[in-house]
Amino acid sequence: MARSGSGIERARRVTLLQFGILGRRWRRFVTWFHGLELSENAILIAFAVAIGTIGAMGVVGFYELIDLAYALFYRTPADWLPAGSEYVVRPLVTGAGFFVAWWIMRRLGRAHDGLNVPDVQLAVARREGAIPLRPALARTAASAVTLGSGGSAGSEGPVAVLGSTVGSVLGRAFRFDASRVKVLVAAGAAAGISAAFNAPLAGAFFALEEILGSLAVSAFPAVVVSSVVAAVVSRAFFGNHPAFPVPTEYGYALVREVALFYPLLGVISGLIAVLFIRIYFRTDDVVRKLPLPPALLPWLGGIAVGLLALASGARLVGFGHLAAQLEVFGALPLGSLVLLALGKIIATSITLNTGGSGGVFTPSLFVGAACGGAFGVALRTLFPELGLSPEAYALVGMGAVVAAATDAPLTGILIVFEMTNDYGIVLPLMLSTVIAYLVARRIEPDSLYSGWLRRRGETIEHGASRDVLLGAHVADVYQRDALAIDEAATVAQLLAHLGTSEQLEFPVVDGDHRLLGMVTVGDLGAIAKDHGDLAPILLAADVATPSETVTPHDSLLVAIQRMGIRGTGSLPVVEAETNILLGLVSRGHILALYERTIAAGR
Repeated sequence: MARSGSGIERARRVTLLQFGILGRRWRRFVTWFHGLELSENAILIAFAVAIGTIGAMGVVGFYELIDLAYALFYRTPADWLPAGSEYVVRPLVTGAGFFVAWWIMRRLGRAHDGLNVPDVQLAVARREGAIPLRPALARTAASAVTLGSGGSAGSEGPVAVLGSTVGSVLGRAFRFDASRVKVLVAAGAAAGISAAFNAPLAGAFFALEEILGSLAVSAFPAVVVSSVVAAVVSRAFFGNHPAFPVPTEYGYALVREVALFYPLLGVISGLIAVLFIRIYFRTDDVVRKLPLPPALLPWLGGIAVGLLALASGARLVGFGHLAAQLEVFGALPLGSLVLLALGKIIATSITLNTGGSGGVFTPSLFVGAACGGAFGVALRTLFPELGLSPEAYALVGMGAVVAAATDAPLTGILIVFEMTNDYGIVLPLMLSTVIAYLVARRIEPDSLYSGWLRRRGETIEHGASRDVLLGAHVADVYQRDALAIDEAATVAQLLAHLGTSEQLEFPVVDGDHRLLGMVTVGDLGAIAKDHGDLAPILLAADVATPSETVTPHDSLLVAIQRMGIRGTGSLPVVEAETNILLGLVSRGHILALYERTIAAGR
């Protein structure tokens, strides 16, 4: 035993020594690489090509894993099970798949709760683009098992995370700064989406819109190159056709469709997206409160999803990595399409909240297709003489629900356009998508992505400016020595302050320094011009107008939003409990802090 133990220890030392040697050699190589002093664009484009290639190969491997899981869970048992037993076996098989996926994340993924698109957003916004490799690989395997065993989820989340992880690992291995790593993370996400959907435009804009949160010019070349390379590589394996097969030449035939029917579809799609979001998170609340052992939840969730899949004739989950054909959404009766939309929402909510893994983008496409198809069938029933095509409404519904449910309107438009390559669908698609997005955000501020983050204490918003403004507070910038006017001061005395400082808006306070309102230079000028004879007798309290206020603890984003309510350039800062004036915060103060923060980040 002693010799065996010493042998193991000796092997461990040899292994550590080998890794140490490799590490030193790698550090020397990285130092040499940085010594080449290549241009920023040359580095990003070269790495984008590599990430696009690796990301596409990752998608190929992921689809192979899904098909392998499908064969293990369904095809092999079907060879020896008696006919008709699928009604018992399918729910149990799906339950077993969910349990295996849950076990993979618990053991191999170290119980990591994220590694989805929102978690990649969080890595870019908070962790300088750092994405851990092991949980990402575990999430990929868990998602393959979930989808292969009949779970209702999407493949886009895992492939986007896998591509992002490739970008993060490469960027950190070469000791790039945070700004460059973030671009490579976005390039990896673009590669995954592009290869999965054969949609390079949608992949690029998904990365810019969802991962980076802005259409940054500096990131655009690398993201686009990675997306295009991934599409080219994936076509060598899958051919040049969309992952969600759609018929072509479905446009609109009548002006009234664009003027009336498609806007109405946009409203309905927005409402359906809100329903999806609320059921999804409500399911999470219910599951968390169930007094059951954690290992039992995947079984129960899988059985429930398996029963739903049986009831739908497997239309809710497809076969392996293949999705349902779009023709289904134009051929089924209205009631069946409505049930499919609701069933997909429920099945996806159960899958992703009881141990299954996957994305929400593809389920949103499915829900949108069923919703749009149902609307098209209803119109065709009501107006048979118009010759309407339900398939066209199913296509537009796909883009509209995706945009509203995931906060990605550009991606929603582009992915449907790339799937059809039909300009005839673009006009109604753009109109319905924008309307759906506005309706959904008016009713439900959260999307499926932002809601996941908010429930974990994060409030990331799209766009670097919003992220910076959310992370800073009024206390960081407000002017504490701002000039305040006593309520008893006359307008004539107020006019004497003009030109003595750069301040253009003046808080009016009472004897206890509590805020009464605001007086602007414009107000004073108007009074001096039109009511000059009243200047000696008008008091500050008479001309002060009510104002929005902020406290030192409010974020700068809140301050900017409240400035926009009244179109003002500054706001009084007060104590929340007493309304005592503390100072003034202006757009100039906020802009100065924002510019300093962005410059430091670069």
